[in-house]
Amino acid sequence: MARGDGRLTHDLLPGEKAPQDACGVFGVWAPGEEVAKLTYFGLYALQHRGQESAGIAASDGHRLLVYKDMGLVSQVFDEASLGSLKGHLAIGHCRYSTTGGSTWENAQPTLGGTDDSTVALAHNGNLTNSGELRDLLLERHGDAFARELGGELSRGNTTDTALVTALLADDPDRSLEATALDVLARLKGAFCFVFMDEQSLYAARDPQGIRPLVLGRLERGWVVASEAAALAAVGACPIPCVQPGRPNRIHAAGPRSPRRPLQLPAQGHRWRLQCGRHGP
Repeated sequence: MARGDGRLTHDLLPGEKAPQDACGVFGVWAPGEEVAKLTYFGLYALQHRGQESAGIAASDGHRLLVYKDMGLVSQVFDEASLGSLKGHLAIGHCRYSTTGGSTWENAQPTLGGTDDSTVALAHNGNLTNSGELRDLLLERHGDAFARELGGELSRGNTTDTALVTALLADDPDRSLEATALDVLARLKGAFCFVFMDEQSLYAARDPQGIRPLVLGRLERGWVVASEAAALAAVGACPIPCVQPGRPNRIHAAGPRSPRRPLQLPAQGHRWRLQCGRHGP
């Protein structure tokens, strides 16, 4: 009988492998909190979803930094690296590779941007029309689109996530939210994203809502994650899930979709008081 050796692996029973396509994504908007450490604990709770690489992006409102490497969350980050990621919002990712090989170039969050703003993206799922997205970039920028756009594609990233990042950063005259509305409408497949610029956190799911994305409330902010286990790890109270089909922006005014504010349950205030010190 095969026995575990303490290592995270899917090769313990090679003849009984099931499909594996679940990365872990996490995002937090919380002024006054150590958002990099909250993201670390969230990713630690999601480690079972992906063990190949881990990364965190954080912003203080003016500068966005990404730190990522191959390995488990506890191997990639230490006090020094977490201390360098300062700010009031952050996203994180732990990867199980599906599209693109298991290399540093394909680790997430992916990074892109223009002269005026930056976008970082963490992705769980698979897109079935990556060829169409690449053709769109070819149409807009020609055969040298990877070099012209810079960012992840020019550094050798071969994932569908890099294509989405390039499209999100492809229109410097529009807001990230407005661009995301157009980009998300072009995507086919089962996916969820957490992404950010210097000021705001965004969360989005495929229109069918196949990939999970849960939302939680902190005392001084908001959290979004692949699973409720990550909310519990940082003391966040779960509230209604991120609605599929459109980006939800999380900033000083709280979670908002482009069409209407997120509606909390009628008994939400009383219910959240039972969640301990992190309830509002």
